[in-house]
Amino acid sequence: MTSWTLHLSFGRVEINGRASAVAPGVSAHTRSQGLKLKQADSAALEALTHQERESVRVLRRARVLQLLAAGWTVVGVAEAAGVTETTVRTVRRRYREEGFSAALHEKPRPGASRRLTEKQASEVVAMVCALPPEGHARWTVRLITQEAVRRGLVPKVGRETVRELLLRHDLKPWREKMWCVPKLDAQYAERMEDVLELYQRHLCPTEPAVCFDERPVQLLEWVRPASPACAGREARRDYAYFRCGTANLFCAVEPKAGWHFVKATANRKSPAFAEALQDIAKRHPEANTIHLVLDNLSTHSRHALEVRYGARAGRRLWRRFTPHYTPIHGSWLNQAEVEISLLSRQCLGSRRIPTLDKLRCETQAWQK
Repeated sequence: MTSWTLHLSFGRVEINGRASAVAPGVSAHTRSQGLKLKQADSAALEALTHQERESVRVLRRARVLQLLAAGWTVVGVAEAAGVTETTVRTVRRRYREEGFSAALHEKPRPGASRRLTEKQASEVVAMVCALPPEGHARWTVRLITQEAVRRGLVPKVGRETVRELLLRHDLKPWREKMWCVPKLDAQYAERMEDVLELYQRHLCPTEPAVCFDERPVQLLEWVRPASPACAGREARRDYAYFRCGTANLFCAVEPKAGWHFVKATANRKSPAFAEALQDIAKRHPEANTIHLVLDNLSTHSRHALEVRYGARAGRRLWRRFTPHYTPIHGSWLNQAEVEISLLSRQCLGSRRIPTLDKLRCETQAWQK
């Protein structure tokens, strides 16, 4: 990497071994008032100009500061440092207003803005999950782009944006293996917009937004113990196993707060669902209401709480929640599915877990 070496003395500057007068083409009578550097900053600049692993941009800005401190004019500094006069003025202004580090280093850039809002992206995904328009056998990127604009989902969109959206949601609608054909009626749109509007709210301790879902787990045990890996050989395991029954995992996640919760149960019946909601309610004792995103399973209702805790206590517990049901065939809107996916890959994997107690131990260890 290019390195700059500066040696300053009264009235002269030596740059990479070449002596120069005050400034090329500028007389001593046209010197600027100069820039007064703090003693610590001068020492830091002197050390910086001898480093070989620093970026060229930082070294040039350091050179600009040293020349300005030596009394050079803006024009002379720009010519000597190989930068524009605007850059010289910017470095000088940043040093005076924001300090040494701000003068040398660029501010972080925000990057390109998102081409689609969350609502627009979700509407396009919902459209792709339905049948293509009449006259078309399958969806293509070009057709999705044209149809999204024609239906008024987005004012305009490029094919690359659509391709990235499909990749992000792992959608390949041109393949017949995919099965996701929701009925895009008024109820579907109403529920989808309700969930998306909830996601756009700011974090509020008195009204937390919690996503809730569950997944079954098959309890299995090895017929013969696995053989661990050793040098030059992979781990080996027998394909045979014993079936030890089934279990269930309730997963809850509060995306804005970064909180997640996993509860292993023997099944997903009404009492187990009610107890999981009781745990969530205990987590938010000060909440006025808990917004709960969940799917349309028959046990996800007030009746399940009344079965477990009785009519009065069940209704009292249910009133602590405001349910937001995802559309039918729209469970992908539930962010708890992301949590379940992480749990399946990171904790369960392809292991054999034989008992509910072992499943509870493993999931609790994963949460820590």
